Amino acid sequence: MPYKRIDLAVTAAIRAGRTLVVAGKGPERGRLEQLAASTSGPGRVVFGGAVSDAELPALYGHCRAFLFPGFEDFGITPLEATAAGRPVVAYGAGGVLDTVKVGLNGMFFTEQSTAALAEALVDPRLDGAWDEAAMVDHAATFGRERYRTELVGALARAWDGHTTRMVAHG
Repeated sequence: MPYKRIDLAVTAAIRAGRTLVVAGKGPERGRLEQLAASTSGPGRVVFGGAVSDAELPALYGHCRAFLFPGFEDFGITPLEATAAGRPVVAYGAGGVLDTVKVGLNGMFFTEQSTAALAEALVDPRLDGAWDEAAMVDHAATFGRERYRTELVGALARAWDGHTTRMVAHG
């Protein structure tokens, strides 16, 4: 989808001399393939097509980093990459500000441009050592159990407030 800004990932990876694997078969694929073919540089782009949920962990687990160049209010894929022990290179806006911590599980680029993302892709920190166990632990803090516990607690507090008001006013 256009809002995911995979076009930036394509042009930045080629410019930075990186290999980018694009997973999916969305409506942008043809345009992105043409963009990759018309962009010059030392990098390359591989279009992998549709990927099943069962295949995703292997893709995450074998990548150097996960690129997230779009703006989303949350975005589960950066957390999936983090859960696989892989760092995230993300546009520094939106939901990733809550899930990506610089130095722990990723880094940000501050402008949605090819130049800014390409600069992040050649940053030496990207090829440095990352603490995979710390990333997995960080991703776990966003798990279902946490949300279930917090939701049940919020509902209980709301119910208690409701019953208290009913008794006080009833």
